[in-house]
This record gives sequence, C-alpha cells and structure tokens, in this order.
Amino acid sequence: MATASIPRAATGSGDDTKKAKTALQALNFFMADMQAGIGPFLGVFLQQRGWTSGPIGSVMTAGGVAGMLMTVPAGAFIDRTEKKRMVVIVTGICTVMASFLILLSQSGLVVTVSQVATAIAGAAIGPAVSGMTLGVVRQKGFNAQNGRNQAWNHAGNMIGAGLSGWLGWRFGMPAIFYLAAAFGVLAIISVLMIPERAIDHEAARGLEKDAEAGDDAKGGQAEGFRTLLRNKPMLILAAALACFHLGNGAMLPLYSLAVVGAGKGNAAVFTATVVVVAQGVMILTSLLAMRMAAGKGYWLVLLISFAALPIRGALAGTFIEHWGVWPVQALDGIGAGLQSVAVPGLVACLLNGSGRVNIGQGAVMTIQGVGASLSPAIGGWLAQVLGYQIAFYVLGSFALVSLALWIGFAGTLRPACSTQNTTSEQDA
Repeated sequence: MATASIPRAATGSGDDTKKAKTALQALNFFMADMQAGIGPFLGVFLQQRGWTSGPIGSVMTAGGVAGMLMTVPAGAFIDRTEKKRMVVIVTGICTVMASFLILLSQSGLVVTVSQVATAIAGAAIGPAVSGMTLGVVRQKGFNAQNGRNQAWNHAGNMIGAGLSGWLGWRFGMPAIFYLAAAFGVLAIISVLMIPERAIDHEAARGLEKDAEAGDDAKGGQAEGFRTLLRNKPMLILAAALACFHLGNGAMLPLYSLAVVGAGKGNAAVFTATVVVVAQGVMILTSLLAMRMAAGKGYWLVLLISFAALPIRGALAGTFIEHWGVWPVQALDGIGAGLQSVAVPGLVACLLNGSGRVNIGQGAVMTIQGVGASLSPAIGGWLAQVLGYQIAFYVLGSFALVSLALWIGFAGTLRPACSTQNTTSEQDA
C-alpha cells in the first residue's frame, strides 16, 4: 500500500499484542543510545581534543536545530505510513554511522554533520515509537504503556551510561562509540519482534473511530502547525516546554564540563555518573508520573517538572563539585522523567480523534526544540564569558517563565490535562 493512503486497522490477536508490548519495552531500552548518539560524552570527548565550551555548545545547537526542523515532517510521515518499524531500523543505522564519523575526524565540519544526522534520525524515532505504541494499546492504554516504555528507556540510558563510563575508563573514550553501535543493533532486533499485525495504523494516528478519508489529503507539515495554533492548551504547553528546555538543554553537558574542567573527576567516569544518577531517578519518576496522571491528570505532573529546574540551576551554580552530581542530576531525573510520560500522553489526549496525533507530537517537539537547540550555545558562551556559576543560574531561571504560564493558565489547562476519559487502569 502507498504511504499516502489511509492506514488499515490491525488484525492481530491478544498474543500479538502481548508480544508487541514486550518488544516495545525492549526497543525503548536499547534505543536510548540511538536517540542521543554518544550524548553527554560528546562534550568531554571533544574537550579532550582541544575544543572549548563555546564551539562545543554551537555544534550541539546545530544538531538541535536540524532535529527541530524535522519533527513535524517526521510526525506527518508517521501518521501516513504503515512502515513505522522500518523507520526505526533506517534511523538506527544512520545514527550509528553518523556517530562513527566523529571517530574518524574531530574537525568542525565532520562533528557538525554527525550531530545534524543524529538529530534528524532522532526526530523520526520518537514519533515512530509513540505511534506504534498508540497503535498497539489504543488511547485507553497509552498512558500506562507509555509510562512503562519510558521507564525501560531510562533504564537503558542508565545502564548504557554506566557501561560507557566503565568502557571509557578502561579502554578510552572511543569504546563508547562501539557500545552505542551494539545498542543500535539490539534496538533493530527488538523492533523486528513487534508483530506488524498488532499495530492498528488508524489508532496510531488518533483515529480509532470513524476515520474519514477526505481530510487525509491535507499537507502534513502545514497541518501540524495549524493544529498547534488552533489548540490553546497545546500552545501553552509548547511555550512552557520551550522555556524549560532553553534552560535544561545545556545543564547536563555543561555540568560535566565544569567539574571535569576543574580537575575534580575522570572525564568518562564522571560523565557516566551524571547520566546514571539522572536516569535512575527517571525510572522511578516515569512510573510515578503514569500513576499520578491516571489519578490527578497531567497538569500537576508537569507543574512539578517545571519547578525542578530553578532549584537544579541554583544547586549546580553553587556546588561545582564531584559530589554535586547527586542533587543536581536527581532534580534532572524528576523534571525529565515526569515530562517523558506527561507530554506524549497529554498531546495524545488533546488530539484524540483528529487523525493528526503524531503531527501534533512533532509540532510540540518543534516548539520546545527551539529552546533545547539554543540552550547549549547560550550555556556554552555564558560559561566561557561569565563563568560556569553564572551560566547555571541564568539557565535555571528560564523555567520560572514555564511556571508562570502553567499556573497563570491553570483554569484552561486543568480540564484539558485530565485523563479520566481516555485512560484505563494501569494494567490496561
């Protein structure tokens, strides 16, 4: 079937659905490195090879901008195609190949091209996995399954970071790239274990009932932005996330650079500790967010996530020490862990029945990506000109705008953030 036509409904059995759920969790575990490449290790890898914080932040921003520009087209494509599994396979291969480019050369051009390619691939993986999840468990089971997916994803990040730290310490930083490649291969195997017939491609785009063919002719990218602008709660959500990620995006790599640059930690081991602490907390908070959202709705979950960043920025600026990783990254785990469940779940609720769920996911990711892509450059140059302490204070303050938006529009947001009509029990 051509990708532009209306996707068919899944015909899989209950056993297929169970297999798909398990495979989705395995995929989320192994795709952690696929989404971020070598992630926070890139900064210290380049620092060891003579790069300074400003240029490091700039190449990370280049990747962020590229990923931001691709999220809506990627979401549109996921809404319209039945080849969701193939999307994950292709992007996984591209991510691994792009990461290996950095091993061959650390020139500005090669590093920038690698980061851009990784970001573009990552922009497609997110909507693809979200769409497959929605297609397997439908709207009523999405909150619970997405919570489990995110817990496994954070576990994959935590174990991958721990192994990366040990490998980097034992064999040198290049060993981290080989680990990322191994995770990529296992992610591809995992996605192939998802029975194709278990995916309802109409439900995957938010059309469980009365799918209409007439609207399918609309352009994907333009419709994504129009959907966002017409939906006030989504617009507020996107603005709040943009401000949050403007401060949060640079925190993890910048804190690693600050501590390692001060000679207070081994590059590979400390960077791994930074990630492991955050991801360990994220495992717990993603499961907590799943239950909190089912009972209290997504508004409270996101409020707590926004409040974590100003505190984190204050601690990071005050305590640039090896032990500071524990409170600083625990707060990162709280903020990011809660959002990893609440944001996709809320967007799926807001666009249920529209047939544009994944375009909507991409549109929100694009707006928040503006903040995330600018953060490394802002943080990197602030640190270079004014010092790390001031950089952390400024980055943490951006989330105060998120809190003001979320509290100021609470009357609009609270009803929209309710899950009582779209979620079932946690074992759905």
